[in-house]
Amino acid sequence: MDLFTKTLFLCLALTLANGAPAPAQDAAVDGGDASLPDRCAGIEFDAITPDEKGNTFFFKGAHLWKGFAGPAVLSNESFKELDDIHHIGHVDAAFRMHNKDNPDDHDHIYFFLDDKVFSYYNHTLEDGYPKAIQEDFPGVPTHLDAAVECPQGECMTDSVLFFKGNDVHVYDISTKAVKTKQWSHLPVCTAAFRWLEQYYCFHGNNFTRFHPVSGEVNGTYPKDARNYFMRCPNFGHGAGHKVPKCSETKLDAITTDDAGKTYLFSGPNYMRLDTRRDGLHGFQITRTWREVTEGVDAVFSYDNKIYLIKGDQIYIYKGAAHYTLIEGYPKTLKEELGIEGAVDAAFVCPNEPIVHIIQDGNRMRDVDLTATPRVITQDVPIPISPIDAALCGADGINLFKGSEYYNYQSAMILAMGRIKPMPKPVTSALIGCED
Repeated sequence: MDLFTKTLFLCLALTLANGAPAPAQDAAVDGGDASLPDRCAGIEFDAITPDEKGNTFFFKGAHLWKGFAGPAVLSNESFKELDDIHHIGHVDAAFRMHNKDNPDDHDHIYFFLDDKVFSYYNHTLEDGYPKAIQEDFPGVPTHLDAAVECPQGECMTDSVLFFKGNDVHVYDISTKAVKTKQWSHLPVCTAAFRWLEQYYCFHGNNFTRFHPVSGEVNGTYPKDARNYFMRCPNFGHGAGHKVPKCSETKLDAITTDDAGKTYLFSGPNYMRLDTRRDGLHGFQITRTWREVTEGVDAVFSYDNKIYLIKGDQIYIYKGAAHYTLIEGYPKTLKEELGIEGAVDAAFVCPNEPIVHIIQDGNRMRDVDLTATPRVITQDVPIPISPIDAALCGADGINLFKGSEYYNYQSAMILAMGRIKPMPKPVTSALIGCED
């Protein structure tokens, strides 16, 4: 195992085996002031929700925790109406609205207490609130246990899942229709949380991951939240380790999908670098692409699909909230792309149908993905050898070699070049490592 893989394994300190999230913030472990509630002692949360900036808040009574590390603080320091004076010293449920068609609601946080709902934006209570729950969410019951947003693509439409006992009330944001389901196999959720397109039901100091449409639970649950959603002494998997230093990075593969999410692969793990607000997160490859074990050699994205290459096999997954292996795969590289032999790296440039495959250290072979059958259309030498990974984007083509990369303005310039450019050091701005 190379140094970066070892470091990566450690930096995924709070990553779930087979599928839970790793914290993005780096701060002191929980605990400290004995007068404050300590989530490391094993408590049951009242609600969990992110705000419009992606900061996650965990609520318990009159207190909350900001993010995945650090001590509790009074809720009214962040949301001033959450105090006994306003008779909302705690919340029953909370969620962040996903409703891009209505900017007046999108990214607002909704708190629920008894039969009332409170809407906040930028941590400020909106005019006209609180309201009766029925006024904003007709058909949704009072005295809720939990709530969580569910955007279209993960649910059938932009929706909110409201939990009360074993009943789940699916609220369609557009039509305001409510469908009630019974998920008796799922524990009664006191809080619910959506994290990187995965859904978690919190109960006691545990959580259970579930599918937002069927309620299906896969894997071994419940799991102790202290191992994954917070930093606690004597819990987690190497908690306290930071993301790898840029000077120690070594990628196996990298790609950006059609949704703008960049995936970096090393050994059996991958990291996801969102281009929006959630930052760098680490997981096992099998969490998202369960059929692919022991790492990948190359990866590229095209036409809302992601192609993973391992040895002489290629796996093609439909791009969506949950990647699905296309029936009939894996296939051999010969069958799918008309090439043979080990692949060092591969990339597709935006709005182009050509996959550029780097093999044999310094050969770049092009394959037209719209052709049938697929064959090599160009085979040229490149001036850099060997290459670990390659990515094409708005800033051109970056060829990664250890902790350095080489930039070319286009595939044509790379194909025609005979003198390699000066290498540049990998930086945190590029792949989220630690400078």
